[in-house]
Amino acid sequence: MSEPADPDSVAAAFARDFPAAYLRFHRRDDKRSQLPAASRAALQHLALAGPVTVGELCGHLDRAQSVVSELVAHLEVTGLVERQDDPNDGRRRLVWLSPAGSSYLERDREVLSKALLRPAVAAMTAADRAALVQGMQALLRAEPQAATRPAMPTHTKPTRKDVP
Repeated sequence: MSEPADPDSVAAAFARDFPAAYLRFHRRDDKRSQLPAASRAALQHLALAGPVTVGELCGHLDRAQSVVSELVAHLEVTGLVERQDDPNDGRRRLVWLSPAGSSYLERDREVLSKALLRPAVAAMTAADRAALVQGMQALLRAEPQAATRPAMPTHTKPTRKDVP
């Protein structure tokens, strides 16, 4: 027997079942793979602002230059950021988000694990899969502010004409 479709009943059923779905399908990471908050903040800033100098990043992160230099060096060793001489000023070095850094941020924003969802979704009928996606999209459309988030821009290595 299906549950009534009135808004109160549907909201109650969704709220009741959502925690079980979250606990079953949330992304599980090895604790050693997580970055400290300052490193994550640096990556997020680079994704939004594009190439900057270490000094500029210090101002955005409100940290001392020695701290940010060490942070950037660690992120560079792990391949999450890259550095390049400023094409317009050889005395400056620019730091930007590498493709691996961009992928890291994309994965970091994932709440549910695609790997855990895939087998469950594969076991559903085609009609149920379509209903799942349509229902989620309808829910998000009904409350647009909850579904909006700024897109993370991608930045390419600067060239002489790109840098003001």
